[in-house]
Amino acid sequence: MVTDPNNPVLQIEDLSVAYVTNDGFVNAVNDINLTLYPGEIVGLVGESGSGKSTMANAIMRLLKGDAIVTKGRVKILGRDVYEMSEKQLRQFRWSKMSMVFQSAMSALNPVMTVETQILDTLTSHDKSMTKAQALERAKELMNLVRIDTKHLKSYPHELSGGMRQRVVIAIAIALNPSFVIMDEPTTALDVVVQRSILNEIRRIQEKVGFAILFVSHDFSLVAELASRVAIMYAGRVVEMTPSNTLSLMASEKHHPYTIGLLEAIPELTADEVIITGIPGNPPNLRTLPSGCAFHPRCPFAEEICTKERPVAVTVGPSDIECHLYSGKGMKQHV
Repeated sequence: MVTDPNNPVLQIEDLSVAYVTNDGFVNAVNDINLTLYPGEIVGLVGESGSGKSTMANAIMRLLKGDAIVTKGRVKILGRDVYEMSEKQLRQFRWSKMSMVFQSAMSALNPVMTVETQILDTLTSHDKSMTKAQALERAKELMNLVRIDTKHLKSYPHELSGGMRQRVVIAIAIALNPSFVIMDEPTTALDVVVQRSILNEIRRIQEKVGFAILFVSHDFSLVAELASRVAIMYAGRVVEMTPSNTLSLMASEKHHPYTIGLLEAIPELTADEVIITGIPGNPPNLRTLPSGCAFHPRCPFAEEICTKERPVAVTVGPSDIECHLYSGKGMKQHV
């Protein structure tokens, strides 16, 4: 896998996705712009319902049911995913871009062995590969994710949750893609296994060099893994920031929603654990608030926030959608 470090692996330009309902369009993703470069890990964080998984499926062109892309472009390695034929897309997926889904047990076929599923992925996308070559590659992948090759003969239900997740990762990187989406790959695992999987992802990514969009609701997990973090709220990326700025230090400037997420992370080393949650609930996408969608929950909201949607402005190393930094808001963060 050879990629030019100066050319983006992923380019999302003004992407919007809506669900068609009896009451009209429900916008789940609104005007997203995002770029990833070779070998980079970018986190995508937000509460449930913020649009993270919808965006991930839109990138992979896996939207189902009544979900449609209403505007925008998704380019992988310079190629527009939505201009490909079904045949081209089938070959492009997994060889150039792939995805690790939330539930390994749902992603794996319960009546097929691990070996059969890996071999099927390899031979379906590389017609020149013999069964012997595919089996050798399967063994390499099992070693790469640190699973004994004897488990190639195992069925998914015979493996632990952490092992199943490693198998899914192995299948996702089987054809050396340049870009991998990981959609909450550790959600169903306990914290010890989560840590193990996280370390494996970091180790494999450093060795193989693919770019990762790591989708999660776990702020601290993403901040530790990624170099940049996109914070998503009500279908929009309201902040893009380097992960090393994610603290509550007075010198760091963040979107009020980002501050709320940071304050909700418990300090486990403190004598008394205090968690400060964000008041209210995420908005109903059918009836988004006017102006800034976060204003009903924001402690810094002003009148302009209820009327005008903010645009992204550069604040230090971050891009933030907030009137507090556009010069239109008068209050200051404390």
